[in-house]
Amino acid sequence: MSVPNPTLRQRQLAMRLRELRHEAGLSIAEVAEHLLCSPAKISRIETAQRRVSLRDVRDLCRLYGVQDSSELMTLAKDARQKHWWQDYDNRSFRPMIGLEANSVAITEYEITTIPGLLQTEDYARAVIRGCLPRIDNDILQDRVLARMKRQELLAGREPPDYWVLLDESALHRHVGGRQTMLEQLRHLLTVTELPQVTIQVIPFTAGAHMGFDSTFRLLEFDKRSGIADTVFVEHQMGLFYLEGDKAEPFRETINHLRAEALSPQESKKQLAEVVRKFA
Repeated sequence: MSVPNPTLRQRQLAMRLRELRHEAGLSIAEVAEHLLCSPAKISRIETAQRRVSLRDVRDLCRLYGVQDSSELMTLAKDARQKHWWQDYDNRSFRPMIGLEANSVAITEYEITTIPGLLQTEDYARAVIRGCLPRIDNDILQDRVLARMKRQELLAGREPPDYWVLLDESALHRHVGGRQTMLEQLRHLLTVTELPQVTIQVIPFTAGAHMGFDSTFRLLEFDKRSGIADTVFVEHQMGLFYLEGDKAEPFRETINHLRAEALSPQESKKQLAEVVRKFA
C-alpha cells in the first residue's frame, strides 16, 4: 500500500478544520483564546502552512463539538508521514511538489526556460546554476535529482494530463551550450508523443498577450479530494499559491494563450525545425 500523500492530507485537514470553525460560529481569535495560543497559529493551521499536532486536533474537535474525531485524527497522522519532497532544501517548493503528485491535470505557462517536468539533467543543472551562480555543488546536485524525481510523475500508472504553453523564446535561448540545448530540444520533441502531454508554442508573431506578467502552473484535482484547484506563481522571492476563486483569472489567461499559440501539430513542426537548426 502506498504511503498517503502528506501534503494532500494536510490540505484536507486544514479545509475541514476551517469548515468546523465556521459551523461553530467562532472567529480565529476566539479559537486561539480557547487553545491558549496565538491567532497566527490557528491561521497557519487552517491554511495548511503548519502541521497540526494530534493534541491540537483533539482540542479543536472538543471545542467544535465533534463527537467522532477519528477521521480528523487519521488525516493528522497521515499529514505527518514522510515523503521524499519533505527533505527538499527549497522549502517554498515543497507544497507544490506534494500537490503536483496528486493532481489530475497540470497546465504550465513558461516564458524563458523549458518547464522542470520536461528538462534533461544537463539542462536542469545549467538552469539552476544560471539562476544561482553561487550555489553549493551538493545542493545543486540535490536539486537536479529532485527535478528528475518529479518527472517520474509523467511515467506513472495514472499520470496527470500535462498541457504546456511555451513561449518561443525558450526554444532559442542557449542554456548550457549548444549540445545541451540540442539534447533538450530532442527530448522535448520526444515527449510530444506521450498521450498525456500536450505542448503548444506561443510564437513571437503572437505579439503582446495576457501572459506577459509572469509564468505560472495550474494544478487541478479530483473533486472528490476536496482540494481546490491551485495556481503556483514563481517569483524571485519564492513560490506563491492561489486557490479557489483567486485562481480563476489564470484560467482566462490559459484560454487566451491556447488560442494565441500554435496548434499541437504546428508546435511539433516548429520544434523539429529548431532541432534541425541546432543539429
